[in-house]
Amino acid sequence: MPAIKIEQNGIIKPAFNFNWLILMAWRDSRRNRSRLFLFISSIILGIAALVAIYSFEHNLRQDIDSQAKSLLGADMVIETNKVVPKDILPVLIALGDERSEERTFASMIYFPKSEGTRLVNVKALQGAYPYYGVIETTPASAGRSFRDSQHALVDKTLMLQFDSKVGDSVKVGEVSFMIAGVLNKAPGQTGFSASVAPVVYIPLKYLEKTGLSQKGSRINYNYYYTFGKNIDVDVLAEKLKPRLDKAEMDAETIESRKEDTGRSFEDMTEFLALVGFVALLLGCIGVASAIHIYIREKINTIAVLRCLGASSKQAFIIYLIQIVGIGLIGSVMGAILGTLIQQFLPVVLKDFLPVAITVDVSWYAIAQGLLLGLIISILFALLPLVSVRNISPLNTLRLSFQETSLFRDPVKWLVYLLIVLFVFAFTYLQMGSVRKTIYFTGGVLFAFLTLSALAYAMMWLARKFFPSSWSYLWRQGFSNLFRPNNQTLILVVSIGLGTAFICTLFFVQGILINRVTMSSSKNQPNMVLFDIQSEQRAAITDLTRSMNLPVIQEVPIVNMRMVSIKGRNAASFKKDTLSWGKRRALEREYRVTYRDSLSDSEKIVSGKWTGTVRSDQAVKVSLEEGFARRIDVEIGDKLTFNVQGAPLETVVGSIRKVDWNRIQTNFLLIFPKGVLEDAPQFHVLLTRVPSNEISANYQRAVVKTYPNISMIDLGLVLSVLDEILTKMGFVIRFMAAFSIVTGLIVLIASVLISKYQRIRESVLLRTLGASRKQILVITALEYFFLGALAAGAGIILSLLASWGLAKFSFETSFTPQMLPILLLFILISSLTVLIGLFNSRGILDKPPLEVLRSEV
Repeated sequence: MPAIKIEQNGIIKPAFNFNWLILMAWRDSRRNRSRLFLFISSIILGIAALVAIYSFEHNLRQDIDSQAKSLLGADMVIETNKVVPKDILPVLIALGDERSEERTFASMIYFPKSEGTRLVNVKALQGAYPYYGVIETTPASAGRSFRDSQHALVDKTLMLQFDSKVGDSVKVGEVSFMIAGVLNKAPGQTGFSASVAPVVYIPLKYLEKTGLSQKGSRINYNYYYTFGKNIDVDVLAEKLKPRLDKAEMDAETIESRKEDTGRSFEDMTEFLALVGFVALLLGCIGVASAIHIYIREKINTIAVLRCLGASSKQAFIIYLIQIVGIGLIGSVMGAILGTLIQQFLPVVLKDFLPVAITVDVSWYAIAQGLLLGLIISILFALLPLVSVRNISPLNTLRLSFQETSLFRDPVKWLVYLLIVLFVFAFTYLQMGSVRKTIYFTGGVLFAFLTLSALAYAMMWLARKFFPSSWSYLWRQGFSNLFRPNNQTLILVVSIGLGTAFICTLFFVQGILINRVTMSSSKNQPNMVLFDIQSEQRAAITDLTRSMNLPVIQEVPIVNMRMVSIKGRNAASFKKDTLSWGKRRALEREYRVTYRDSLSDSEKIVSGKWTGTVRSDQAVKVSLEEGFARRIDVEIGDKLTFNVQGAPLETVVGSIRKVDWNRIQTNFLLIFPKGVLEDAPQFHVLLTRVPSNEISANYQRAVVKTYPNISMIDLGLVLSVLDEILTKMGFVIRFMAAFSIVTGLIVLIASVLISKYQRIRESVLLRTLGASRKQILVITALEYFFLGALAAGAGIILSLLASWGLAKFSFETSFTPQMLPILLLFILISSLTVLIGLFNSRGILDKPPLEVLRSEV
């Protein structure tokens, strides 16, 4: 019995004896520990996912710090995408104890052995770079020796693609190089970047002979330095900044590269942590539902305790102790599982990582997981637990317990508020941005509320339009969807959200592939030639037509910089924190064109199109609507440009809407004819090749005669895009699997919980003469309807989300594939039925009296 105390006014009250409460919690849990553990098992995978991500993030930070030097390969790099001004050259030459120079650019290369061509990232290197780390090659000595001769290092993906071996030759521009080694990894390179832009190294001293370094060529210039230990490189970089800014150059140090690398992977770990958190929230929905059923089954026990003198507060604490204990056990198990999962994350993410990741145990991450699991299991268990306060001794005589409504119990509102605040606080700690936090929290609430609304709507429709004409077995199974203590809501929310995750990922990947594939249909161009010099334009056009290929578009390109917006230059925007878009616009280089008409992918939305201009007229340019919005300009505003040294005043004459989905030359800025014809320029040609064979022959003919011209094959773009999306999709699916498996655990737990609720019903049906087969059919139909509703709700949510992304983000059509949707629907429905039947076997195989004695 609980201890009591008598107050001065004679009132007898239960004494608060914590040891007795713990003892009662222990004794009460003896028959229910397996069920309590089943309740809390829903959060184990969520905790495991977060501990794995936190451990990975902790190790990643340590590894970036320890390997930062090899990421940059030097103490400082100074870079620019323009020819280095003569007045800054003496400064660059005088810097550092050691100096290396590198020039990088995109170019076509040619493999004589296989007669294959490919667009690559050429790096022309001079000096001992990298000073930290190595260029990883096979053989290992090739990373250093290639610089001394007419040799090249070729990325391993290219070697496999064109069946080349060390000792074969590769032609870069006008020069043939012997392949000295296979390039396995360059400083700071990832498997992801290698698949997008494979690298070929050549010695810098042969660059001029290749003929690829011409006026107007797009080349990046990098200068690498090492300094003595007595030099503070970051302070030096800050001192050089004004002069480098004036020369349009940037300096990067080991510390700045470390910060940039860490910042870029923060986004990835934030995303993965939030996916894990969603899995944890799913599990917590299962906890709340399970504890709700558990407490309802304990009403008589609690009422007896109240009759024996226990207060409502003591009854509440007894069951809270059980939840805390089992929550701690579940969190420990999740932390252990997360530590094991962490061993596989570097393998899953290897294509995205520029450093080798260690897999040390992070006690800090484990502590975070334990604390998080404990807090969140208590918070969600409180929702049903607060009802314990309202159970009176009279419930020993009553047949049922009516739960207090939300509006009559302000404590429940407080618990809901605490849950929302916790989700908001956790998200803010991950993202560090109030705006992003509001978006994520709002998105989670929207998903849960939408799925809940769908579940309630389905239950209402099932009750409203009940199929009275169906047979008894079908009616009985169908009515279980909306009867008291049904599991419809919890299954629709948990399984639905997991289903929505996977479906949305699948749909978005299809949208992205379809967006590019549509561009290759009909008469759209699928081959782009760029860096065509003015004197080569006519010859390339003739060559294209001689191979019976159409010249779909031929466009001149002029490089320039914007120097002022509405009379204000970059310096005037630096102190204005609200003008980030304008500041960025004045820091970049633009590639623009000039023509006298719009293309079929453009439409004027404001102003009037001006196709030609005389020398005595104002130059009216046309801006893309998004760009105009970012730099806050309207019709009539003035823009000043620097056209490779010559200033040019212009006026905004029109604003265009551009269809960026199409593979063709689209521009932020278009000039009228009569202004830029004499400016240094190169040309872009678009054509369409009907087959891979003709494409290979065409590329071979162009590269052999005009090696400076680069080509993009849309077929290659599609294969690379598919490879990238597959790699990204695997990572997301790996994390989304936590939500799916958590949803399945919640499903199993919910079905097991409902088993205890079905006992009396099944026993009653057996007593009234129902056969084993009839009860089996009723059970199968109920769980089929539940699985169908859960899968249907998730698929509906994913279709809505994917349609929204396609329409408003990707601006393309959305046509879902029905076969995968149907297969997923059948899979989830079947799995629910199988689990339901498996858990019902004990009731069906035993006599009613035996079941009642053992279970009730």
